[in-house]
Amino acid sequence: MATDYDELRSEVKESQNDSLEALKSANAPDAQSVVRELDTADDMESVGIPGGEFIDQELIVQVVPQREDEFTCYSCFLVRHRSQIAREKNGHAYCIECEG
Repeated sequence: MATDYDELRSEVKESQNDSLEALKSANAPDAQSVVRELDTADDMESVGIPGGEFIDQELIVQVVPQREDEFTCYSCFLVRHRSQIAREKNGHAYCIECEG
């Protein structure tokens, strides 16, 4: 007996029909309830829930200038060591990872 491997199996067809029926019968939330939930979440953030508070501290970062043995990849814009140059074209250097 020949088997058609392109045809869907009967259990797959049944599960597709079942899931379609489940989607049709599912109760979607109305727009007003979604807006209320979002407003409630915004209110909770302003009250002081972790992740929602503002910190008035300044971040201090020391910027180190590019060294003589480093280059900036023209593709990913990361500063890399000269040993990672894969090619140079039109005065622009590309790293090994971008050319990989």
